[in-house]
Amino acid sequence: MTVQVAQFYAMGCLAVVFFQVALIGGLPLGAWTQGGRYRGALPWRGRLVAAVAVPVHLFQGLAIVSAAGFPGMGWPLWTGWVAFGTSVIVAVLSGFSASGEERAVWLPVNMVMAALAGYVMLMTLTGQAAGAVQSV
Repeated sequence: MTVQVAQFYAMGCLAVVFFQVALIGGLPLGAWTQGGRYRGALPWRGRLVAAVAVPVHLFQGLAIVSAAGFPGMGWPLWTGWVAFGTSVIVAVLSGFSASGEERAVWLPVNMVMAALAGYVMLMTLTGQAAGAVQSV
């Protein structure tokens, strides 16, 4: 079950990547991200932040899938902990957003994402994940 939870987490990360790509492309979703500072399309600085977020979310998804023991992956277990920590930080930051739209959507999404990552990493500690044999 741990691999399936990790795959669900990775799908969530991929959905966030698609959202970031939409921001980079200029869709008018500024109220839903980056504290809601920009209504409409993001300026180039905001798009740069979105572009940086793309590889971060891809890393997070792959790190959690690897920690769960998905075949063909072999990342060090610490990468899963970094992904989990990043998910928790993003969830907390979402709760402090000045944008009501961002809080309404991304706070619950990021809380669920952090919980999924936390579950996978907890299973590695208890030895119930296939990836638990990896060294820290």
